[in-house]
Amino acid sequence: MSNWFKKLMPSRIKTQGGSRSVPEGLWTKCPACNSVLYRADLERNLDVCPKCNHHIRINARRRLDIFLDEGNREEVGETLEPIDILKFKDSKRYKDRITQAQKNTSEKDALVVMRGKMNDIPVVAAAFEFAFMGGSMGSVVGERFVRGVNLCLEYNMPLICFSASGGARMQEALISLMQMSKTSAALARLAKQGVPYISVLTDPTMGGVSASLAMLGDINIGEPNALIGFAGPRVIEQTVRETLPEGFQRSEFLVEHGAIDMIIDRREMRQTVSSLISMLLHRSRPNADPVLEQLEENEETETKEEEKQQDQVNE
Repeated sequence: MSNWFKKLMPSRIKTQGGSRSVPEGLWTKCPACNSVLYRADLERNLDVCPKCNHHIRINARRRLDIFLDEGNREEVGETLEPIDILKFKDSKRYKDRITQAQKNTSEKDALVVMRGKMNDIPVVAAAFEFAFMGGSMGSVVGERFVRGVNLCLEYNMPLICFSASGGARMQEALISLMQMSKTSAALARLAKQGVPYISVLTDPTMGGVSASLAMLGDINIGEPNALIGFAGPRVIEQTVRETLPEGFQRSEFLVEHGAIDMIIDRREMRQTVSSLISMLLHRSRPNADPVLEQLEENEETETKEEEKQQDQVNE
């Protein structure tokens, strides 16, 4: 543009040298309905689309920030980092994948565990980071989860886990598969002590995680339209050579068929889980119901007497 024309141009229509006057990141698009959404409004709505109610995936720390009370939080097992014990390599070295995932997510592995409070109730909460290698479960994920369980056992605190995972981490082979039994055994100890465990299955929860810790809650909750299963729908269709019903493996399908207990909107999750925990704590707290305890003792005595009589008959 000529200098003489610039001088004649009114100031109100002069350009700003091609620079943008609107900062980037103010707007985003819903992946379900493609509506353009104001980022600040979406965050206030807990990343649930106000147009179609789609629950957009969020990272682990964002989820825990939403769920736990502010302040007095303690991260569990934050110093643990994965190692390439098998020297695994496919198209890329496992060690390089770890480094890249840590750089992209600012996390050391795919599970964040925190001790804190939820509506003033002391709890341990764990959340999977799906952006870290698909939220896959390896040795560090299993160890952090078990350390969270051990805290719950020591202080009789409820455990809440938000799962979002593609399953066991293939780069750790049998070590990753072992985490299924390791976490399940830890949850068995938790159940034996009567400490509540709430499992919240978010999109997606698949593979070895769905086949272990994610489905072992005293109450299993799904977020709306979350993909939950072991193998994916495409793999199943190719295997059985049949077309699957609409909505197969979605949380609505699972709750209809009794695979999970309920579906809760993310905006109501904190209050709902808080109410459930309060009820479960009342039932599991020692001496909370002396009549129930007496009935259980009587049942145990009767069982022992029956076993004794059966032994005498066998003799």
